[in-house]
Amino acid sequence: MPRGDSRQPAAPGDERIHAVRLPRPGRWVAAAVIIGLLALFLYSAATNSAYQWSTYLQYLLDRRISQAALITIQLTVIAMAIALVVGVASAVMRLSDNPVLSGVAWLYIWIFRGTPVYVQLVFWGLLTSIYQQVDVGIPFVVQFTQLDTESWLTPFSAAVIGLGLNQGAYTAEIIRAGVSSVDDGQREASVALGMSWAQTTRRVIFPQAMRVIIPPFGNEFIGMLKTTSLVIAVPFTGDLYTQSQQIAAVLYRPIPLLLVASTWYLAITTLLMIGQHYLEKRFSRGVAGTGAQARNGSTAAEEPAELPITDGR
Repeated sequence: MPRGDSRQPAAPGDERIHAVRLPRPGRWVAAAVIIGLLALFLYSAATNSAYQWSTYLQYLLDRRISQAALITIQLTVIAMAIALVVGVASAVMRLSDNPVLSGVAWLYIWIFRGTPVYVQLVFWGLLTSIYQQVDVGIPFVVQFTQLDTESWLTPFSAAVIGLGLNQGAYTAEIIRAGVSSVDDGQREASVALGMSWAQTTRRVIFPQAMRVIIPPFGNEFIGMLKTTSLVIAVPFTGDLYTQSQQIAAVLYRPIPLLLVASTWYLAITTLLMIGQHYLEKRFSRGVAGTGAQARNGSTAAEEPAELPITDGR
């Protein structure tokens, strides 16, 4: 055997198995069928005059559409910020040992999860008719001032509050599930180190719960973007969908304007999905190993270690 060659001669009966990939024609047939159907659909859409692609290209970057898209993003971000604050508070109340706090949080979640968001938005739009004025002061004792609801509850603010409170009920359950996923030993160790409840929650519980919270919360964020199309119930007419439909009503061309709105929704959703991906990647660091170290570790675990040969001394 040449010097430096570490290969050992094959033992008697030791035969290598040469694996041969089995042919799977069904996969290739299915892929060909799918590609063919997709090509037919694209060809049909490109040649069908009902889509009115010239109108689509004309209004895709229209100033009214882009401004409505910006307002839709504002609605989404502000509503999700409200949902996050309300969701964290409700989740903490649900996990509390105080039956009053837990009961109030459960009642809020039950009502807002059990009724349609469209109905809730209609209610918020009618709130100025139900409560025309709001008294500020000590109940049954003294009144400091009186506020006119129409002066501060604009259609935009009503839409944001309605969307935020509805989403807050779902966010509360997401956060509660994430906090509950953290092992109780983490809390006990924090108490043993002398941490307070607030320190334990901020430094131990939430950093570990985030990897459970981020994926569903990101999905809800994307869902909120599309839910803003229902704010016409308030009524608020500055969002992307309503603005595109108003233009379509004037042109009598609903299909190309629907495509315009869909394109903008897809573009914004894609950006949100990219952000969600990096957030998940960041909060998942250290869970299952990262980079070449994890790959090398798994390889080393699979391969048996070589024992050194000694001469018995």
